[in-house]
Amino acid sequence: MSTKTAQKAKARPPRLPKGEAEQVRIRKEIGHDFALKDDRFGRKRLAKGTQEGARLYEVSNDGHTATGGIVRVRNVDPLSGLTSLSRQQREAGMRYRQDFRNSSEATAKPMAWAERVDGGRTGSGVAEHILSAGRDHAEATRALVHWEIAGIVQKVCCADATVKSLAEQAGEPRDAVVKLLKIGLDILAVHYGMMLMRKPR
Repeated sequence: MSTKTAQKAKARPPRLPKGEAEQVRIRKEIGHDFALKDDRFGRKRLAKGTQEGARLYEVSNDGHTATGGIVRVRNVDPLSGLTSLSRQQREAGMRYRQDFRNSSEATAKPMAWAERVDGGRTGSGVAEHILSAGRDHAEATRALVHWEIAGIVQKVCCADATVKSLAEQAGEPRDAVVKLLKIGLDILAVHYGMMLMRKPR
């Protein structure tokens, strides 16, 4: 093998992961290039570690996005899309969300006031597990203490808001919102007993 041939072979970029080239193509056609960045070979790649890069774009059967094909965007759970979250932070957010959703069942499924619950006891018409989830959620919210931290955690975990949208609304850098979210999730993880409180340095 000649020197020139060896240099060409060495400079050849590795093949893109399966599916990434298609996702890049779709984003280029519909103008969603904010989720793309150039790699060292000058190719457009998905921005790793971001919610925009993690979203999956699906094309309608005709396969032509630029000529009227329908593109569906599959939203990514904010707690899953943020790759910088630790396991404890993610689990704490999931538990906080689940308590919120369980407690919301009371409004989604109204019961008659005289309906018997919990083994025949006539109560408020709300099952005990719903009341318990509501209490747990309220206690966890109180543990967050600071209104700004609590607001971000509630919007991400309970309202499925994205960090990007919250940053745009507040006019703050995305990293600042992520930092507040992580602080809140750390507090929840301590509250739930998933991790020990860190000693101040």
